[in-house]
Amino acid sequence: MSYDISDEELEEIKRRKLLEYQRRLAEEERRRQLEKELEARKRALLRRILTPKALERLYNVKLIRPDIASYVEDQLIALAQSGRISLPIDDDTLKRILVEIYSQTRRDFKIRIKEK
Repeated sequence: MSYDISDEELEEIKRRKLLEYQRRLAEEERRRQLEKELEARKRALLRRILTPKALERLYNVKLIRPDIASYVEDQLIALAQSGRISLPIDDDTLKRILVEIYSQTRRDFKIRIKEK
């Protein structure tokens, strides 16, 4: 089986591949920029919602349990925007919120060893 591809056809294939790669690269860059902007807005909102000490605690939680921290951030922003919580939230209040969420998401493991 022999494939005869002319130079023009080869150049056209290369050009199409290059255009596709450039399009994907530009799309990925737009997506990253959008994520960066959303994260910046989220941080700005959290700075208004939380006291500095509570914000520091939330960032520390984000290092250990990013899933819980992200959930708490989203919930705090939603509650603050709807006016259902009093602002600013201090460290003690955030601690109580985190303990409550952690107790709901924590899984207890019980290991039983049966001796034969």
